[in-house]
Amino acid sequence: MPASTSPASPAPSSPADLYRHSLRLLLDKDIASWVGLWSERGSMEFPFAPPGWPGRLEGRTAIADYMRDYPDHIDVHDFPDLRIHETTDPTTIVVEMRGVGRIVATGSPFDMTYIAVVTVQDGRFTSYRDFWNPLAVREPGLDFASDDTRSAA
Repeated sequence: MPASTSPASPAPSSPADLYRHSLRLLLDKDIASWVGLWSERGSMEFPFAPPGWPGRLEGRTAIADYMRDYPDHIDVHDFPDLRIHETTDPTTIVVEMRGVGRIVATGSPFDMTYIAVVTVQDGRFTSYRDFWNPLAVREPGLDFASDDTRSAA
């Protein structure tokens, strides 16, 4: 996926609607369109990232590089238990959910619980703090983010 591709303007306007739309794109494995929902200067943070995994990604290009092979490693089938909490800041939501599917390399089940703090401005993601379980990356086939090109963030 070329990082220089100019993304189309996202249609959803509220942070909750944009987030739901982003999950549909992940289920469709449309990573290019998912990346297009991001501000050019958006950031992703992984406060619980294990050693060798990025703790922070700065900018749409870095996010695109991180996500480009996601469907080759995790085949997500659903995001059950989705709860989106609005905050006193209308640009920020807190999301609770699970991602379920399979690990492509092994066929093993994938079931991850997520909590994310997400900020949207001008219809694009600007900040995404992803509090995922680092113990899950001990599964064979989930080492896709530990190579040198992805851990330099």
